[in-house]
Amino acid sequence: MSEARLLLVDDDVSHLDALAARLTSDGFDVDKAASGAKALEMLDEAWPDLVIMDLLMPRMDGQTLAARIKSRADIPILILSAIDAADSKADLIARYAEDYVAKPYDYTELVARIRRVLRRLHDQIPVEELDLGDVTLIPRRREAIIRGQRISLSPTESRFLATLAASMPNAVTTEHLLHKVWADSDAADPAYVWVTVRRLRKKLEADPDQPRHLLTVAGGGYRLVAEELTQD
Repeated sequence: MSEARLLLVDDDVSHLDALAARLTSDGFDVDKAASGAKALEMLDEAWPDLVIMDLLMPRMDGQTLAARIKSRADIPILILSAIDAADSKADLIARYAEDYVAKPYDYTELVARIRRVLRRLHDQIPVEELDLGDVTLIPRRREAIIRGQRISLSPTESRFLATLAASMPNAVTTEHLLHKVWADSDAADPAYVWVTVRRLRKKLEADPDQPRHLLTVAGGGYRLVAEELTQD
């Protein structure tokens, strides 16, 4: 199985090249960008599994870049910076980053952190792409292609659909959806599920009142169904 694709972003070119070489030797598929603008340009060409980025960069700093990345897709970000994690600027980036490693760093620890973030991503959104017939779901990119039209999905909607997709063709109970999709919420309520289902049906279904893909299961729960498996 091939390793994940990483995008390294750092204006220190010598560090960028050295780290890319080590990660490549460890089997990762590595792309490099020496500026935030170049990183965004590369995102238009291919979506990495993880962005590893410096915080202090000229013209576009790490905070701005992270916000722009997250506005495009739910791509995990690991900060690799000389700014101490207690610094106020690091606190601001915390809402965007999955992990933070301070420079100078131990390479072995960095690789362990990378693998941990990637495992967590796989657990949350194990399905890369799912073809339901007239609907194609791309949860990791927070997108769906609906009868030829590309639409955006929220992070919650992406996790919700990925959870259902991982269990196809079986149903997923409301309780399990709450546990998987709203794991970080202190007071998750079944109403969260109902509201999300209603919103997704409006986005995905040709007729939200007669859904053909996102179905309610008698006794509680929901399941995803591909077009060829639906019944009139």
